[in-house]
Amino acid sequence: MELTVFLVRCGVYLLALLLSYYGLQALDYEKLLRPGHVTEARLLYALLMITLAYGVGSFVLSFLYRF
Repeated sequence: MELTVFLVRCGVYLLALLLSYYGLQALDYEKLLRPGHVTEARLLYALLMITLAYGVGSFVLSFLYRF
């Protein structure tokens, strides 16, 4: 039973990560960043993607395990 719960949680978070990556593609964040700071921009993008995925995954899992 624990393995099933682990796999479902991993699947939900992975799907949320992919969806957040896809969703963030719509933003033109290059206008907000300073030129020449490519490394910082990539780090910020990755952190935003992970944060959004965690929030969405936690939201979905809270509804999934409530019933």
